[in-house]
Amino acid sequence: MNENDKKELVSYRLLKAKETISEIDILIANQLWNTAINRLYYACYYAVAALLIQNDIKAQTHAGVRQMFGLHFIKTGFIDKDLGRFYSDIFDKRQTGDYDDFIDFGENDVAELIPPAKKLIQTIESFINTE
Repeated sequence: MNENDKKELVSYRLLKAKETISEIDILIANQLWNTAINRLYYACYYAVAALLIQNDIKAQTHAGVRQMFGLHFIKTGFIDKDLGRFYSDIFDKRQTGDYDDFIDFGENDVAELIPPAKKLIQTIESFINTE
């Protein structure tokens, strides 16, 4: 991938993160709590993926993205550890909501995840823009 293609892909992934997080209000209005958590996770995932692409770090799976994010940005102190824990937590919640039976998240579960999701996306976007 050449530098121009990489820059376009990073921009696209950041745009997807912002678009996806904007879907949350619609899901909340319709009380679609598990879907809201899914979309919160994917908004964060797109931002983290953009960060990895920007830095030429490859990952093949969602778990790989989480691992590379932790290894290259959390453990090194570039991104706050609380945001790293949040990303792992939202990853686990998305897995639970999507694949486990009889799991029904609620309004409070979703409400507490929105601020850190927005903070993670903003932090990553700022980090990318300063590189």
